[in-house]
Amino acid sequence: MEGPLAQQRSAVAKARAPVKHSDSKKLPDKPMIDTSAEIKVHSAQEFLEYQRDFFERSILFWDTLRQRANNMLEHERAGMPPLLDFKYETLLDARRLERPANYALLRITQVGEDCWDDCVDLDKPPVIVVDPRAGHGPGIGGFKHDSEVGMAMREGHPVYFVIFFPQPVPGQTLLDVLHTLRRFVQDVAQRHPGKPPVLYGNCQAGWALTLLAADCEGLSGPVVLNGSPLSYWAGESGANPMRVSGGLLGGAWLAHLTADLGNGRFDGAWLAQNFENLKPEKAIWEKYANLFSNVDSEQDRFLEFERWWNGFYFLSREEILAIVENLFIGNQIEQGLFRICHGCTADLRKISNPIVVFASYGDNITPPQQALGWIPAVYSDTADLKRAGQRIVYLTNPHVGHLGIFVSAGVARLEHRAILESLTDIEALAPGLYEMKINNPSGDPDCHKPAFSVRFEPRQVEDLRQDTSSRAFERVKQVSEFNETLYRSFVSPWVQALATPWTAEMLKWLHPMRTSRYLLSEAFNPWMHGVAALAGPLASTRHPLAKDNRLMAHERETLGEITRTLEKTREARDAGYEQIFSLLYRQRQ
Repeated sequence: MEGPLAQQRSAVAKARAPVKHSDSKKLPDKPMIDTSAEIKVHSAQEFLEYQRDFFERSILFWDTLRQRANNMLEHERAGMPPLLDFKYETLLDARRLERPANYALLRITQVGEDCWDDCVDLDKPPVIVVDPRAGHGPGIGGFKHDSEVGMAMREGHPVYFVIFFPQPVPGQTLLDVLHTLRRFVQDVAQRHPGKPPVLYGNCQAGWALTLLAADCEGLSGPVVLNGSPLSYWAGESGANPMRVSGGLLGGAWLAHLTADLGNGRFDGAWLAQNFENLKPEKAIWEKYANLFSNVDSEQDRFLEFERWWNGFYFLSREEILAIVENLFIGNQIEQGLFRICHGCTADLRKISNPIVVFASYGDNITPPQQALGWIPAVYSDTADLKRAGQRIVYLTNPHVGHLGIFVSAGVARLEHRAILESLTDIEALAPGLYEMKINNPSGDPDCHKPAFSVRFEPRQVEDLRQDTSSRAFERVKQVSEFNETLYRSFVSPWVQALATPWTAEMLKWLHPMRTSRYLLSEAFNPWMHGVAALAGPLASTRHPLAKDNRLMAHERETLGEITRTLEKTREARDAGYEQIFSLLYRQRQ
């Protein structure tokens, strides 16, 4: 027996059905059937279904954050080992060397089910992948199968990976790190005679490998720089606020203070927080909004990335001061002023092995201007570059973000694979500047040559030159030196006297980048036991709402509007930073 609702739907369906009229007989007019009741029923049912789905997604969302907190604490208790998706063996631990540093050299021994003997072609040069030491732990170049490490192994290269440990050796300097990296390169070169290693540097590791290549002439093969800044004063006004932040903060003294409060250690959580504040609409809002809207499909990916993102490592006071003073404020690499050791400075003109620069226009941390701006600073023109016998190849992506250069599976399977497959062609190029173009008509990132083709188009060094005035940044450097002298002389001794290991550990665990994570663990928050109890049954019985649901569409529109509002706010903030910087440091005409 049909109920009233079914009968009403049947009547409505009949009323909406097309009626055929004959020429000889005209049907009498029928009264209109009121469909408002059905619309109300549909709306009420749709609303109740959305409410159910919203509640379920809320539980799963908070449970995902609970799992993230537990993963973070578990990783901390385990000593924060490198998050690599590959089996490896440790070859050298630099903490035991005569000049110790918190680094180690690993050899990748297995990819999936394939071991070293099955994957490696010993006729190919070894690849040394070095991850950035910029607040997070090692693993960004190999924490999933489709990564730089995975692509290099699939292409048959022997792969070595440089990791670092959470705590620096007391008093560790950048020179100690460079000596350690040189030792690692020497060790790999000895294992593969006649095949200089390919140096693969991500972000901060890129400039470290550049300094190494300038110091160790002939020791290494091509140097691949992925999202690596070498020209720190370059950038677009209003779009790259990091380049003016040093001036707005008064120079390096604040980093010195932070390291003093940390009892000689600089907490990498501060660097991670700076990264998130660069685009808060992405890192602080959209990341979580996307997880909430798509918790069924995004949970695993979110937890995988957050396991790496929330592992904060430390730098020594000496390291962070050298980085801030010499690079971000001093811009000494492209000027040839960075001192490697006594009586020796890094001269990028000494690098004779090919350099490959991979940058992205979607990268607001290392924009193409900072990745490529050093070339016209080192070489006056294209003829000068050719006379030096150097080959520089650059490759740009139109939209991927900074981290996407290292972690995007699509980028790894196409751009990084293309770079590795083209190393022989790059070394065979005549001296000059080239742009690497990838033509992939199939759109399949897993294809191999000849399914995709690579060409190297000659470019002019002069075209990379920018109109960036260095006078304002020179003033920033002077202000920084003055403030640092005052702080070092009158404040730092008192702060160091008051700082203890206990206070440093307290500040570590009270950092907002940590508290915002671990306080959602049931170990700290007993209410999360209830969330975990609800999430288990929900995950197994859940029926997600259809994507074409009207209320879901309204939700996505609302989330998008909030994202756009935050983006506009951030753009206004960045424009304000530029204006303040101009008022403080740029001379009026």
